[in-house]
Amino acid sequence: MENTRKNKHFNPNNCPVTHCLNRIGGKWKPLLIYAISKNCNRFSMLQRAVPVISKQMLVNQLRELEEDGILERIIYAEIPPRVEYKVTEYGESLIPILYVMQDWGLNDLKRLANESNQAKVESIND
Repeated sequence: MENTRKNKHFNPNNCPVTHCLNRIGGKWKPLLIYAISKNCNRFSMLQRAVPVISKQMLVNQLRELEEDGILERIIYAEIPPRVEYKVTEYGESLIPILYVMQDWGLNDLKRLANESNQAKVESIND
C-alpha cells in the first residue's frame, strides 16, 4: 500500500511559504536533512540521532524527502546490503534555511531563559 501525503500539493494561493512547508515542514524533516548533511547518513544512525521518531515515521519521512529530490538513497551491493542517504544538490539549497532556523531557535531559547530568570527574581523580591 502506497503512503500518500495529503498536503503535498495543497497550496490554494500559490504561496511560496506553503510550498516550502509542503516539502520540508513538520517535526522531523528539518532534523533529518540537517543530520544527513552532517554525515549521519545511515538508517540506524538516524534512529540514534532522533530516538523519539518511530521506525515507520522515519521510513516515511525519508521516502518523502527522496521523492521530492531533497535526499538521494544510495544502495550498496554488499552482503548485507548497505543503504546510505545523502543530501542532493537541490537539497543543499535548504541548508542555509536550516542554519537561519537554528539561529532563531538559539536566540529564542536565550529569550525564554532570560524571561524565566526574570520571573524567578521577581518572585524572590515579592
